[in-house]
Amino acid sequence: MQKITSSEEKKVHMLLKSVIYHYHGLDHSEKEDLDQTAEKLEAHTEYQWALAFIAEDYVTAFERARKYLNNIIGNYSKEKRIELINMVWQANNLKGYVTEMEATAMLKLAKDWNVQNELIQLVLQ
Repeated sequence: MQKITSSEEKKVHMLLKSVIYHYHGLDHSEKEDLDQTAEKLEAHTEYQWALAFIAEDYVTAFERARKYLNNIIGNYSKEKRIELINMVWQANNLKGYVTEMEATAMLKLAKDWNVQNELIQLVLQ
């Protein structure tokens, strides 16, 4: 993974991870992973922004985030889109499983970003 330096990329990472984790309700290990990611990326401001984005309306958070992310990620290279889907897939696997709701959310994003076949390959590995 390339070093992430721009605030926009940090927002994308933190919102993507946060919204997937919050999709079914954030558990302790997911909160720890988000905290560690914010520390690693030096993205504390962007992490707080992502949490505020979700808290604005928890029920619509995923669809709002999907729209926000699609506006930005549509301009990313295919490799970068695959990297982001892989990042969120691997993060969800840290706890040893991926819920059906999380998988559905990731499939929706992968379809939006035209990398659904790559996500399916990740799942099959």
